[in-house]
Amino acid sequence: MKITVVGTGYVGLVTGTCFAETGNTVTCVDIDQEKVRKLSSGTLTIFERGLDSLFHKNIKHGRLFFTTSLSEGVRDAKVIMLALPTPPGEDGSADLQYVLKVAEELGPLLSDYTVIVNKSTVPVGTADLVREQIAKNARVEFDVVSNPEFLREGLAVEDFMKPERVVVGTRSERAKKIMEQLYAPFTRQGNPIIFMDERSSELTKYTANAFLATKITFMNEVANLCERVGADVDAVRIGIGADSRIGKRFLFAGIGYGGSCFPKDVQALTKSAQQAGYNFSILQSVMLVNERQKVRLVEMMEQFFEDGLKGKKIALWGLSFKPHTDDIREAPALFIIDLLKKKGATIHVHDPEAMENVKRVMGNSVEYGNEPYDVLEGADALLIATEWPEYRTPDFDKMATLMKQKVIFDGRNLYDLATIRELGFTYFSIGRKKIVQ
Repeated sequence: MKITVVGTGYVGLVTGTCFAETGNTVTCVDIDQEKVRKLSSGTLTIFERGLDSLFHKNIKHGRLFFTTSLSEGVRDAKVIMLALPTPPGEDGSADLQYVLKVAEELGPLLSDYTVIVNKSTVPVGTADLVREQIAKNARVEFDVVSNPEFLREGLAVEDFMKPERVVVGTRSERAKKIMEQLYAPFTRQGNPIIFMDERSSELTKYTANAFLATKITFMNEVANLCERVGADVDAVRIGIGADSRIGKRFLFAGIGYGGSCFPKDVQALTKSAQQAGYNFSILQSVMLVNERQKVRLVEMMEQFFEDGLKGKKIALWGLSFKPHTDDIREAPALFIIDLLKKKGATIHVHDPEAMENVKRVMGNSVEYGNEPYDVLEGADALLIATEWPEYRTPDFDKMATLMKQKVIFDGRNLYDLATIRELGFTYFSIGRKKIVQ
């Protein structure tokens, strides 16, 4: 099948590459000339685990192409997927300007029946708006389908190739058959394609992300309570996670959620509810708590360093909002760094993949280390913001020789309390007992 993907961000690149992997001919379109040049020459513009090999394989076999020309990209396409950004506007609602602009341009370019697929995360009713924009200048029949993505950054390729479910919003039997054919290679083992109307499909995506963000935030509230009453959030997590109604996932306490999805999707769903005359009060609380949680470790540091943070050297491990990605959008680490800088601390940072992205944002206002231990020399404390695997079992003896003080503020609860106590470190984590040597 000939497929066009408009937009080459995380969703667009993974979508295009994975559809090419199943034998389709895929052309990805983007207005960024430099990005298209890099992709066409075989240089990936994002880090996503498992994407590199599939990307190069499908370019080599002539199934994956890139262009800046929309008219060239959609020529003879049977399916056109819109994987465009929908950033939050000033009022918190999703900004649809990129989606609707491309939709308007598509109308006169369609030469035969085509299925237009919204892969972008969009508010309820967007399929209708896209349909209206295309219809202004279309001369052939077409259908607009809602097909939200449920990809976890760091596991996006695995999620695409082996989806738990595929959600498709359409009332067209013709479009339904094409979408069934398109996704057949990914659902052979019985994972369902769930068909529904377009509006329900659009709301399903927002609801999924908002629920997961709420689950994370609830556990962070529990963690904050644990610190005050002397309980252990990890024990609580295990206890409630054994209940099948609750489940084990998304129960880990930490310094809040970030990334390109949860923050803007919770905000957008809240705004959509307001526009519909409904106050989604639980999501208002989720956003408030998450903002506070991002800087929870800084509060702990101020309590520990009674003379203040001015002049303190803080080593920070982890910049991306989660491991196995270089995405720093809404990453808690960035909020922490900004606050520490305002309080006069100097910050030395390490991350396996995200440092180049941070350099583009923060320049030389922080120091960068090529290896985790590079940033520890003379550090008054180590702060852990992302749970990368290489931070889980470090050489604590080496750390002790490098650091000015053996103090760790752990925003991801990586280390066993008894082990840390035995090693002689002062240790602060989220929702667990403090260890002060």
